[in-house]
Amino acid sequence: MRKVVDVSLPIGPIHPCFKEPCRIKCETKGERIVTTEVELGYVKKGIEKIMIGRPWQETIFLAERVCGICSVVHNTVIVEALEEISGITVSRRAKLLRLILNELDRIQSHLLANYSYCYTIEHETLAMYLLNLRETAMDSIEMMTGTRVMSAYIVPGGVREDLSDENAAKILDATYTIETELKRYVKMFETGPMIGLRSKGIGVLSKEDALASGVVGPTARANGLPRDARKDDPLYLEMGWHMILRTGCDNFSRIMLRFDELFQSITLIRNGLAALEPGKIRNGGDMKAGRVKHTIEAPRGDLTYEIEIDSSGQVVYVSIQTPSIPNIEVASHAMMKNLASVADVTSTFISADPCIACAER
Repeated sequence: MRKVVDVSLPIGPIHPCFKEPCRIKCETKGERIVTTEVELGYVKKGIEKIMIGRPWQETIFLAERVCGICSVVHNTVIVEALEEISGITVSRRAKLLRLILNELDRIQSHLLANYSYCYTIEHETLAMYLLNLRETAMDSIEMMTGTRVMSAYIVPGGVREDLSDENAAKILDATYTIETELKRYVKMFETGPMIGLRSKGIGVLSKEDALASGVVGPTARANGLPRDARKDDPLYLEMGWHMILRTGCDNFSRIMLRFDELFQSITLIRNGLAALEPGKIRNGGDMKAGRVKHTIEAPRGDLTYEIEIDSSGQVVYVSIQTPSIPNIEVASHAMMKNLASVADVTSTFISADPCIACAER
């Protein structure tokens, strides 16, 4: 009886190319991948359950701890949800400071994603260049919030601290440093022959699979799907945001699209800094009972919090829907299926920028 599968190959849960632990179970026929299945659960935290019955003040800090890479956007979305429940308004200066911080966070996240990809295809030089450049963005975040990761910067009604003119000038200078270096690194990625061999035409995601899976974020936009929650944000539109799309549908397109968005984030930060005017950084207000579902664009795609609080300010219900859930699913069942080589499994998986901590919230 002829064997359909030659080898069952496990990759992970601890693997040098993975930022976080997960296991990919591969079924191979010769060198070709027949099917893959991603196995999660190694860093399950149960934060949604921990939030229940706690006052809303504590949930803001817990939300940041869903993921260290995405802490700013989790902080933002839960606070905006609470503001929507209670009708709390935010001043223009505070909104601009939030936009600047979230785009700095997008820069560090995209640089980390592209670093991981370059490291996975064994272009360690470019990987280290990108990781070193990420430190410039992290330094700007620290300058703005006081910390590098868990900042607790965004609070109901505004932000915790103002941005001084001196630090605003330093952040502006940092954008020029990032832009100058980034142009060189993008050229290295775009023209490198080894990068092309390991990336172009690899991990192709069909339009049908992309639409059926509900894929979001850069992974969707690299397939030509115009999915970005920022399109509904008037402030982003005012600051010059526009939808960036690519249609290559492969690993190369996904990484290049993140490079494209890095330049747009730089522009948004500069326009945000230029638009800053003196004003309040925090409005007052009372927290009210209610339930709301709120979505914003995280670096990896749609991040949704559905939260309900009672009249005493305690959380009654919370559900966190992270972008990595559909992206990991489509990577497993579409992007990694029928790959020509086992060596392309990790790079294709990483090209979707999976955030295991967010998925195992």
